[in-house]
Amino acid sequence: MGLGRGFRRLWAGNAAGNLSDGIVFVAIPLLATSLTSDALLIAGLAAVYSAVRLLVVVPVGVYVDRLDRRTILWVTNAARAVLLLTLAVLFATGNGSLTLLYVVFAGIGVLETAADNAALSILPSIVPGRQLDRANGRVSAAQLVADEFVGPPLGGLLFAAAAALPVFAAGGFYAAAGIFFLALSRRAGGGAGRPLLPRRSVYREALDGAVWLRGHRLLGWLAVVGGLASVAYMMPFSVLVLYSQQTLGLDSAGYGAILAVSALGGLVGSLGTAALRARLGYGGTIAASLALGAVSMFALAVVESVWLAAVLLAVYILHAVVWGICVSSLRQRLVPDALRGRVNASSKVLGLVGLTVGAVLGGLLAASAGLSAPFLASGALFVVCAVIVRAVFRRRTVRRV
Repeated sequence: MGLGRGFRRLWAGNAAGNLSDGIVFVAIPLLATSLTSDALLIAGLAAVYSAVRLLVVVPVGVYVDRLDRRTILWVTNAARAVLLLTLAVLFATGNGSLTLLYVVFAGIGVLETAADNAALSILPSIVPGRQLDRANGRVSAAQLVADEFVGPPLGGLLFAAAAALPVFAAGGFYAAAGIFFLALSRRAGGGAGRPLLPRRSVYREALDGAVWLRGHRLLGWLAVVGGLASVAYMMPFSVLVLYSQQTLGLDSAGYGAILAVSALGGLVGSLGTAALRARLGYGGTIAASLALGAVSMFALAVVESVWLAAVLLAVYILHAVVWGICVSSLRQRLVPDALRGRVNASSKVLGLVGLTVGAVLGGLLAASAGLSAPFLASGALFVVCAVIVRAVFRRRTVRRV
């Protein structure tokens, strides 16, 4: 059974936006290298992007619930298009600067945070609940293909032709995404159907989402597990480039290749999660995916074969995608529409904090105990996460979801 015209437009908008993301994350650092060779200044672009997302994720959740989500989607993509097209013109005319790159990258981070939350929150208004796993899987597959396989190499090829060309292209794809989102039904935005309540401060409204999440036993625990899983994810991935060089003996091209191979696991997970969930249920699928993540991390701690490591990384990414689809579908099904943006934001905060903590722990463990230590610690933490998930689902007293 098809998912409908509305989903096809949402999917197309997401795919175009993800393709732009993949191009941007290659083009912006490459533009920076044309201005400076200072590694700290170049790395600072990613740091600013992450910091901005963490700062705005909570208030963004409030506005995703206050405003029409369809409008948020097309406006944020149109704004990203304007930002990048302006940047491209300035660089093409010799007026680019590192400061401008920082400002644009920070703006992209804010707008992407809003667009991602709105896309996640609007989906249940477009797709029936029983089809959410399938719909999320298709969105995830498009994201992987655009972000990992098409966007980065396309950005590199365009940059080789002309420095500003990939930025022009990314701006065009963001504009196309905005047009697809604008074509969504006005009813999909959900703003007209929400009760008109007195407006309070952004902080108080954001707190409503956090309180609701804390009070929901299943989703609250899954948010906690998500934070722990983010720590487990980032511990090994913060030193993965060193692992690839020192343990696997790869050069920069080999490192890029092994990452591309690992993304294939995510594509398999995107296409197979709905069928797996139908067979095992959410609890069984989520716990199994976390256990799979643990196995892959334990194995990576001891293998030295490049091909085996590539397969294990693909298995790991498969687990991460299955986990993400299932948890997103559960939140979409169980969170009231009027709170969905804020609950998504509260969960995202835990994940972002987990990524930061995991990066620090990964570096400390690798420096003090060797490169295998972050992988072993990650595997152990994934085992803890799987045990928590099994306990939470086993004790549920409401109907099975």
